[in-house]
Amino acid sequence: MESERGFKFGEHTADVLIEAWGPSLEALFEEMAKAMFEVMTDTSRVEPKERYSIEVCGFDLENLLYRWLEELLYLHDSKNLVFSKFEVRKIEKRSEEEICLEAEVWGEVFDRSKHEPRTVVKAVTYAQMKIEQRDGMWYASTVLDI
Repeated sequence: MESERGFKFGEHTADVLIEAWGPSLEALFEEMAKAMFEVMTDTSRVEPKERYSIEVCGFDLENLLYRWLEELLYLHDSKNLVFSKFEVRKIEKRSEEEICLEAEVWGEVFDRSKHEPRTVVKAVTYAQMKIEQRDGMWYASTVLDI
C-alpha cells in the first residue's frame, strides 16, 4: 500500500542516452563528440571545411567530458556549425584539481539543403554520466537533453 504522500519517476523518453567506447581516453572523447553530432545530423554528409582548436579543462574526467561536449554544443549554437572530424590530441592531468584536453575539430556551417536536420540537442547533462576503463578499453555514457 502506497503512502498518502510521495512521488516517483517513470520512464523518461524526452532525452537521448549516448554511449561510446575506445582504446584510449582521447578516442573515447572523439567518439562521444561524434555520437552527439550524429543525434543532430548525418555526420557522413558534413565536410571538414573549417577547423577549430579547442582546449577545455575540468576537475575530473566526467567534468572534462561535460565541458568538451558543451564547448562543441556552444560552437554549434553560436556559429551554426556541425562537426564530423574530431582529433583529441591529448588529455593530461595538469594538477590535482585540473585535467585538460586539447583538440582540433573540423566541420562546416549547417545547411538544411545538404545536412539532414535530426534532433536539437539543448544541453549536455550529468545524468547517467559514467567513464570507466575495463579490459583495456574506455567506456562512457551520458544523457543529452533534447
